[in-house]
Amino acid sequence: MTEVAHDAQPQAQPPAQHAPEAADTVELLGLVAHLQHVAFNRLAEDARVAPSTAQQLELSRLAAAAVDRRDRVLARVVELGGEPEECLGAYARLLEDFDSRTQPSTWWERLLRSYVADGVSDDFCRIAASAVDDRSRALLLEVLDDAAHANLAVGELEAAGAQDEVLVSRLALWGRRLVGEALGVVQQAMSAHPALGRLVTRREAEARAAAQEPAAEPAPEAPAAATEVDGAAPAKLFGELTAEHTRRMSRLGLTA
Repeated sequence: MTEVAHDAQPQAQPPAQHAPEAADTVELLGLVAHLQHVAFNRLAEDARVAPSTAQQLELSRLAAAAVDRRDRVLARVVELGGEPEECLGAYARLLEDFDSRTQPSTWWERLLRSYVADGVSDDFCRIAASAVDDRSRALLLEVLDDAAHANLAVGELEAAGAQDEVLVSRLALWGRRLVGEALGVVQQAMSAHPALGRLVTRREAEARAAAQEPAAEPAPEAPAAATEVDGAAPAKLFGELTAEHTRRMSRLGLTA
């Protein structure tokens, strides 16, 4: 009987079909946890160099909140059978090039860098989260929809721009440079982590199905098709990310 049960085990396909999707979800959770970890470090540094005590206090509170969000995401990783340290470490070098190429020279450039970089990365993660399980999606959207830092940046930059037209022009140019670099990070992440590409592809396939459009190919081929976009994310994705960036810059009164 033992041999029969052992031979039959590989044929239990329905439960196994969920394993790749869970693994892809863990990859996305790891990315979001890493972004919150980076946010903590940046906010702590921003608090250190902020020009006023009030700003220092607010930024330090935001840094603490980022740690809480990171740990909540990592707790979900554990629930899905993942290793928190491994998931977090998988993205350790993701932002190194971005950081080295976008060193801010003023307080205002520092604020805008976080505003743009966080906005693009959060938008990408929201799109990818559309294809994960309901519980993970709810957690991710709650984490990603925290707008406290964005609101602080908008208030500071709007106030400064209202008194300095030269600053507005400089920040508009800075913003255009930042978004190009941020989109490059998204493409790099998808290339290095095929699971992210699969989630984006799955999301688009589900959207077509909801609209009753014919799928590009049968469902069993979806993972293989997804790996084809590793090196270059779909144009639709980058169009969405660029449109959201334009909206955010308009909120500041800056030309994207």
